[in-house]
This record gives sequence, C-alpha cells and structure tokens, in this order.
Amino acid sequence: MKTETMFNLTGKTAVVIGGTGELCGAMAEGLASAGAEVVLVGRSEEKAAARLVKIKEAGGKAYFVAADVNARASMQSLLDTVVEKSGKIDILVNGAGINSATPFLEIPEEEFDRIWNTNTKAVFISCQVFGAYFLENKIEASIINVGSMSAVTPLSRVFTYSLTKAAVHNLSKNLAREWAPNNIRVNLLVPGFFPAEQNRKVLTEERVGQIMNHTPMNRFGEAKELVGATLLLASNEASGFVTGTELIVDGGFASMTL
Repeated sequence: MKTETMFNLTGKTAVVIGGTGELCGAMAEGLASAGAEVVLVGRSEEKAAARLVKIKEAGGKAYFVAADVNARASMQSLLDTVVEKSGKIDILVNGAGINSATPFLEIPEEEFDRIWNTNTKAVFISCQVFGAYFLENKIEASIINVGSMSAVTPLSRVFTYSLTKAAVHNLSKNLAREWAPNNIRVNLLVPGFFPAEQNRKVLTEERVGQIMNHTPMNRFGEAKELVGATLLLASNEASGFVTGTELIVDGGFASMTL
C-alpha cells in the first residue's frame, strides 16, 4: 500500500472537540490536509474563525459547531448536527482541557469541579454519545483522546489536572478493550510540553528551566509536530491494529530520569 493512500482520509468526517485551541487546532488542520471534512467544536466562533480560514485557504473542508462539552444534550445536538450536515462521523478527537497551578491545600472545590468537568467528565460524555452512534451504525471509528505526560508520570504543581488526565488514560484503555470487537479504536495522543493557552500560566522561568533540563531535545514542542501522530491514529489503514495505546510526543521527556 502506498503511503499517500495509507494516510488518505478523503471521505471521512472528523469531529475535533477543542479544535478552536492551539494544539487541537493544529491537529484539525492536519486532518483536513489529509482529506477529512473537519468539524471544529468549542464555545467561541471567533476563535474558530481564523482556523477555518487557514484550513479553507489550504484547500480543506471545515466548519464550526458551538457546543457545551459538559452538557449531554449539547453533545447529542452536536452529533445530530454533524450527521445531518456531513452524513456520518468517522473520527472523534477529545481535546478540550484547562489547567491550574493552585497549591494542593488551597484548591477550592469549585476549581476542582471546573477542571474535572472540562478534562474528564466531558470526555466521558463525548465517548458515551459518540460511542453509541458508532456502535449503532457499525462504524469502524477512531477515537483519539488527548492525554498528558502528567498521567504517565506525576508532575508537580498541577494536582487536579494530573488527576483528571490520569482518569482519561484509564477510561481510554477500558473503552479500547470494550469496543475492540466492534472495530472502534480508542487511543491516547500524549503531548509533552507544548506552550498553549491552558498551561502558559504555570510556565514560570523556573518551571521552564526544569522542563528543559528534563527534555533531551531541550525545547518545547510545536503544535504542528502533533499532526503526524494524529494522522497515524486517525487512519484505519495506517493503524488498524492499534488501540488502547499511549502515543507520546514529548521530545524524550518520558525517557529522562537523571
């Protein structure tokens, strides 16, 4: 099989939750460049506008749907809207996320709930809503949940975020096992340190120094460097026997001990 065929997503529809952000926005561009029709999902049409322009200027197909990732009715409406407009859905990316650097003993319940709902409950609801659709329609789908290095190895200062992402990793592997007989693949794309809206507040000068000392490539990742991993996991031809895995893109962070 030719590589251009292996990674060709023409005729596929990809729903990218969090696609209005920096990292998932780049992933959405990559999916569109491979031929998929991409649905950017978020709260802000204004944030989506610039990404839609880039995708369309490059010859891709995309549109925006506003949704509340914490509300089941909103997610069901999202699914119904996309099916009505695009015909079907083949790829789901769950990438909405928020963070906080509040010291552990000072974390208020409201902050915990907000991070938990966005990072974990939203993925739970999305996988239920879209998973039911994939199963009912016998679609050989790919679900890509965006994980975190904090779920692979504990990181300081991001207690709630780490906990929520560890739950996403656990859920993803459970679903991979549950849905494998139905040819629904569930994998984790795990970025290392990529500056983005949700983590800039914790990237102090001291923190950056610690990260660089622990990253063999001695730099942050660039959003475009997540595209290759996204296309691999999205394509049934390229990774049809890959499910329940953590695909880490981290510049060597996970391999560093001393």
